[in-house]
This record gives sequence, C-alpha cells and structure tokens, in this order.
Amino acid sequence: MVELGHHGDAEVGPGLVDLAVNVRQAPLPPWLLGPVTSSLASLAAYPSPEPARAAVAARHGRSPSSVLLTAGAAQAFVLIAQAYRSAVSPVVVHPQFTEPEAALLAAGHQVGRVVLPPPYTLDPALVPASADLVFIGNPTNPTSVLHPASSLAALARPGRILVVDEAFADTTLGPSGAAEPSSLSGREDLPGLIVLRSLTKTWALAGLRIGYALAAPDIVARLASVQPLWPVSTPALAAAIACASPVAVAAEHAIAISLAADRDHLVGRLSQIPGVEVAVPPASSFVLLRIPNADKVRLALRDRGYAVRRGDTFPGLGTDFLRVAVRDRSTTDAFTRELAAVLKARVPS
Repeated sequence: MVELGHHGDAEVGPGLVDLAVNVRQAPLPPWLLGPVTSSLASLAAYPSPEPARAAVAARHGRSPSSVLLTAGAAQAFVLIAQAYRSAVSPVVVHPQFTEPEAALLAAGHQVGRVVLPPPYTLDPALVPASADLVFIGNPTNPTSVLHPASSLAALARPGRILVVDEAFADTTLGPSGAAEPSSLSGREDLPGLIVLRSLTKTWALAGLRIGYALAAPDIVARLASVQPLWPVSTPALAAAIACASPVAVAAEHAIAISLAADRDHLVGRLSQIPGVEVAVPPASSFVLLRIPNADKVRLALRDRGYAVRRGDTFPGLGTDFLRVAVRDRSTTDAFTRELAAVLKARVPS
C-alpha cells in the first residue's frame, strides 16, 4: 500500500541538510518581505482578496473572474475533489505528487491510475476517453519531467475537467532559455482546463500557504462555492500581489537560469558515481535517482547528515528511487561525496 500522505518534510530533522523538500532555500527579497511584513499591521481586518486576484490575473493576461486564490496549491486539490463529486471516472497520471489522489479518495471518489512507464513522458492515448476528471503535474514531481504543452492540450475535451499542476512551472526553461515553455496558464481556449500555481516553492513561502487556480469563470465559481470563508490570509495576499509584479516575474526567470546551472552541476557530479543513475533528464528543481536498494541508501545518508526524499511512496516508482533537491554547488559537492562514500562502503571488497 503506497503511503499517499508521506511528503518530503517528513524526511527532515534537526541537524540534517535538507535535500528532501523542493522549496528554494533563500531569504525573501526586499520587494517581497516588505509588503508581507507591512501587512501585519492590518490583521484586525478580514482579508480582501480582490487586489491580489487582479494582480494575478494581470500577470497571466486573464480576467480576475478566472482566478481563485487558495491557501497553497494543495488546497485546490481538495476543492476540486469536493466541487466535482459528480465525476464518475477520475484519473490521476502517475508518478506524480500524491495529494490529488489523496484528496479524491477523501471525497469518496473511486480513483483510476494511469502509470507512465520510463521515461515518464505523457502519451495522451494512455488516458481513457471515459476519464471525466484528470490530474497531471507539469513539470511532474518527482520525475522532473516537463511534458510538451501540445500533449497536455490533447487531453482537454468537452465534458472533462483537466487539472494541470504547474507548481514548479517557473523553474523551467525552453531550449532557447524562454521561461515556462510548456505552461498552459494563458490558455483560455481549452475546455475544462484548471491550471494550478504555487508561490511557495521559488519564493520560500511554504509556511505562508499561497497559490491559485486559473480556469474559466464558471469553474472558478464552482470551486469557490466549496471553499471556506476568508481562506487566504492578509500576509499571503500581500505576497501574491508582490509575486505577480514585473519585478517578480523577471526575478523568477533569472532564478530559473541559475537553477539550471546548479542542476547541471548536480547531474554532472551524480554521473561520476558508480551505481547512480539519473532516471530521466531533469527539467525542474529536483532530480530523480535510481539506485539499487535506495531505501537503505537513504537511511545511510541520514546517518551522515543528509535528508533525501524516498521514492517508494509515489505510485509507479519503488524502493530503488530517491528524489534529490537542487541546491548550491558547495552543498551538492558535499552531498555527492557522502553518497559516493555510502555506495562504496556497500560494495563488497
């Protein structure tokens, strides 16, 4: 039985270097910290989401009625599962983040799985035509695969709700360095499309809980009907406004370029370690590894001070997989030395 409720934060503990959680480790820039801090003076008033909705809508070239602000993108999974209880054939495309399936099960759905074989790229033909509610991540956690926009768009059809989780979209680059090459966030022509976005990863706001859904106004209204009152706090709304600004969008792109260089460095170091296979070329802020007996390797790394994400809690993977977050080069160098030492110690002399 796969542990759908297990997440990377469960791997982290005192004194451990965190390679298990895919949140960027950096201080908040002044243009973000300032508004969040200033908002604390307004906590006596109930949160007003309209300015943040307008800012997010402008960032994506959409109307405010097509934006639903949420307490982290994860809340949106619950809202969708509740709002679409009438779905008779929901499907989750795996391997991917497990919360969509967990939310569906909690709402009483019978969930179908489409498990992609290596190299974990989407073939739209694998999704049953009968599926009326489909969840897929892009780029997908934990594989770090970026599916082509055309493959995702091929899943959209009348009578189906298509949920594309773009929590890590801002970490991706096209071959020419263009930002977010596969994002569907600006597509308003695809029927039933819901795009989910998170502000917690790149901007290190996991504790603030802020994300949003982009969809047709009637879908947004349906999701809002099952959302609690005042679901997003005043500081989180301030963060949403700041992160939708042109300054933030430009900074995201610069971070994605820097991340790509750090990711290449990590992949290069991993390729020098016998017994370690980078499962697929990574496109995001994490790398999926295949290592024999990775479940035991993970525990040995923990003893040496490093937390990495186990892979066996993702449907479609197993005990030979680990997920590792991309960090700065000095952290990567220290980690890969320890990983090489663990594997060398496990090889009989």
